[in-house]
Amino acid sequence: MGAVLTLLAGILAGVVGTAGTAAAASSLPCDIYASAGTPCAAAHSTTRALYASYSGSLYQVKRASDSATTNIGVLSTGGYANAATQNSFCSGTTCTITKIYDQSANHNDLTIEGPGGNGGQDVGAIADALPVTVGGHAAYGVFVSAGVGYRDNSTTGIATGSSPEGAYMVTSGHHVNNRCCFDYGNAETSGNDTGNGHMDAINFGTECWFSCTGSGPWVEADLENGLFFGANGSYSGNTGISSEYVTAMEKNNGTSTYAIKGGNSQSGSLSTFYNGALPTTSGYAPMHKEGAIVLGTGGDNSNGSDGSFFEGVMTSGYPTDAADNAVQANITSVGYTTPAATFPVTGTAYRLTNTNSGKVLDAVNCGTANGTSIDLWASLGNTCQQWKFASAGNGHYTITNVNSGTVLDDKNCGQSNGTAVQLWASLGNTCQQWDVTKVGSHYTISNVNTGMTLDVTNCGTANGTVVRQWQQLDNTCQQWDIAP
Repeated sequence: MGAVLTLLAGILAGVVGTAGTAAAASSLPCDIYASAGTPCAAAHSTTRALYASYSGSLYQVKRASDSATTNIGVLSTGGYANAATQNSFCSGTTCTITKIYDQSANHNDLTIEGPGGNGGQDVGAIADALPVTVGGHAAYGVFVSAGVGYRDNSTTGIATGSSPEGAYMVTSGHHVNNRCCFDYGNAETSGNDTGNGHMDAINFGTECWFSCTGSGPWVEADLENGLFFGANGSYSGNTGISSEYVTAMEKNNGTSTYAIKGGNSQSGSLSTFYNGALPTTSGYAPMHKEGAIVLGTGGDNSNGSDGSFFEGVMTSGYPTDAADNAVQANITSVGYTTPAATFPVTGTAYRLTNTNSGKVLDAVNCGTANGTSIDLWASLGNTCQQWKFASAGNGHYTITNVNSGTVLDDKNCGQSNGTAVQLWASLGNTCQQWDVTKVGSHYTISNVNTGMTLDVTNCGTANGTVVRQWQQLDNTCQQWDIAP
């Protein structure tokens, strides 16, 4: 162990660079884990290489105009994503992320997830929905909303049974909800819940299966049939972390012990939220890992979650704390930052025109009462069809109807496909907060509570067509043009 610590100290000295510089570090996360004897069994990122020697593709995008695909690689060996390739390829149309390449020799690539026991066919993330700056370069993360998910059910080198493993991901503390399940890690190979201990994945969000401490979001362990804060589920030491960028870690030796850690991906060290015995409930000790990889959903494709993914790895073996700390130092060194939002402009009155129909978002009969329904209608040039955006913090917005002064609301805080939207007096909750996400030259508008998008019922085009919420489908019926 002393030799390992000495080696890691040398690596740590080589991984801490100046944030915002173009040069890649000499030792990246998978180099660090390999030097500690726990090599990466899978390594996924849309923002950068995770090996100093990696020069291949990071991810694949598909454009809507002609269904052509292209791979997005790195600017240089061991470097950052070449976002300019995506921008050029997707110019004038929209693109989705269809594959996230495994940078390890195992080639455990993630593709769009198929139907599972608790969710239908998923779709790919919108390719330009999550702009980020890393290492001083523009890049894109994976913006997960309800209906988005990735999976690999036939992997190589991923832990099975009671074998040990670790995992981390860089995610966002500002893009979360309380629906199942924004996971990254080990899952069932069938897409079904096959019992306790058949998963070993990081979960991040505000869903609370057991008694919770604080308001979250929390780094949790999805071990199947429970999101564990530590111990047998509840654990007061796991108080959550809400920084803009979050390093979320979980490791599990498969027989007796698991640990949950988290840290600010922009600065500082890791906090250990739990380190102790596996749950004593039947099925968890020993574990029964199956070795699939999931991103953005639960093991049975429960796909209602919100989340952001920038990078993550799964290791072969149980990583040392020293290796985890060195990885965190490398993550903070690359300078994850969010570009300043310049649109929509607070206070400006906008019309929201559906891309498919050409009709605008309308308050039915110019109603002003709580519960007024929302539909599509030809533009009338009145204030009943005008909307103002105001920041609700953490990149979210409230959307106020100019005529009524009431806000766009998720009816009864519902979370199922088809849930209505309506006007209601401001309540200050997440059911009235919305994410405005770029899709080429258009936008999606998704509810913070549900993770679902503003959707035109059955892609209707007639006046009076109801506007509702539905999981992401990657079609123009869920895209909007926002203009004064």
